[in-house]
Amino acid sequence: LSSTSLYLSLLRFISAELTRGYFLEHNEAKYTERRERVYTCMRIPKELEKLMFFGIFLCLDAFLYVFTLLPLRVFLAMFRFITLPCYGLRDRRLLQPAQVCDMLKGVILVICYFMMHYVDYSMMYHLIRGQSVIKLYIIYNMLEVADRLISSFGQDILDALYWTATEPKERKRAHIGVIPHFFMAVFYVFLHAILIMVQATTLNVAFNSHNKSLLTIMMSNNFVEIKGSVFKKFEKNNLFQMSNSDIKERFTNYVLLLIVCLRNMEQFSWNPDHFWVLFPDVCMVVASEIAVDIVKHAFITKFNDITADVYSEYRASLAFDLVSSRQKNAYTDYSDSVSRRMGFIPLPLAVLLIRVVTSSIKVQGVLAYVCVVLFYCGLISLKVLNSIVLLGKSCQYVKEAKMEEKLFNPVVTATPGKPAGKQQGTFKSSQDENGSTSVTNQPVHQKENMPSLLVTSNSDQFLTTPDGEEKDISQDSSELKHRSAKKDLLEIDRFTICGNRID
Repeated sequence: LSSTSLYLSLLRFISAELTRGYFLEHNEAKYTERRERVYTCMRIPKELEKLMFFGIFLCLDAFLYVFTLLPLRVFLAMFRFITLPCYGLRDRRLLQPAQVCDMLKGVILVICYFMMHYVDYSMMYHLIRGQSVIKLYIIYNMLEVADRLISSFGQDILDALYWTATEPKERKRAHIGVIPHFFMAVFYVFLHAILIMVQATTLNVAFNSHNKSLLTIMMSNNFVEIKGSVFKKFEKNNLFQMSNSDIKERFTNYVLLLIVCLRNMEQFSWNPDHFWVLFPDVCMVVASEIAVDIVKHAFITKFNDITADVYSEYRASLAFDLVSSRQKNAYTDYSDSVSRRMGFIPLPLAVLLIRVVTSSIKVQGVLAYVCVVLFYCGLISLKVLNSIVLLGKSCQYVKEAKMEEKLFNPVVTATPGKPAGKQQGTFKSSQDENGSTSVTNQPVHQKENMPSLLVTSNSDQFLTTPDGEEKDISQDSSELKHRSAKKDLLEIDRFTICGNRID
């Protein structure tokens, strides 16, 4: 009887396993959520690449500015300084703050360019090529870490120099002087340029290795980045910082690949056949970088329940920085805004590229100089066209994100020791009579006898208030509205360099 009942029980169990049913609609919310996660992962590549595409052109705009408009602005500042006695001094300032910053950038570029002539690229190349593969892999990783650390401190050095040189003189001196800050800035730009040169040289050695083992190991290093970031908890603000860092890293890699191609083409007497030898390796490096970014962001958004729409918000935030920097009351240059937001500092990279181009391409004869002038005019045309298109697209993104009122309704924050309510009567709107804000005029310098005002747009209030907290912007404020979660990502300080920790 026991064996028969066991047999019948076994048959009933097998029958139940073959015929039992279940109803997914009983847990509709769970399965709908899982399906949306799949759709989100499928949308990530498109949304991420749209953000990357926009961010790379923002970096390109800031990078081209160093070669095109900055020399012209330096020339205009020098012309004003030379012809100033002919017109007399209308105020205490010899130059406007923006002109002083342009002069400092130009002088730093020239000094660092001549200092780079004392660095032998060929000796550095053969010194690195003589090292073992494992040692070069370690060196390249160390260089990446050092680049991020130096970039995070470098913009602080440059900002300190600009503010020290343009700070109102009637204030009590609380700094070590303009000259020490200037030498610190020169040392930083020179050191960072050498660091990037070593990176480019290591990449060049990897390209020229016979078995391509070093290049393969360096590309696999990108996939190690997935392990270090995917399994960590990310908020929208942290993901925004990572996206900015990835934009900066990808643009820097493009410039490094350009330097590698220039050096290799010079060694083969600009033979076009050699370019097609390098082209597959270049495509392989770019493709691996794109694949790693897509996989990394796809799983970060999956594990942290972040939708793909967040990348549209990130793009709108970057567009807001561009549009706000074009206003009449803007308090920073756009290239500096990109440096603070993404951690991309164009000065060291520009110094290295100028050094490589001038050593690789020899200019001899009248025709060659004519070609250089035409190339410079082409760069200016590219910069202007890129800026116009970016400005138009940025206005579109800001409008779609419904952030226009943050541009046209600036607020006044209180100066130290004075309540904000007493100063609002002295502020005049910077809008034109037709209600539109100018994006081309220079900031108007206020008279010395007027009370100092710190004029900021609502974007600063919008970008600097920490998550989950509501702080009074003015002492006279009587109403506080709770912000939606969609705006939390823009509450990052626009002067926070990418890579800083956000709790």
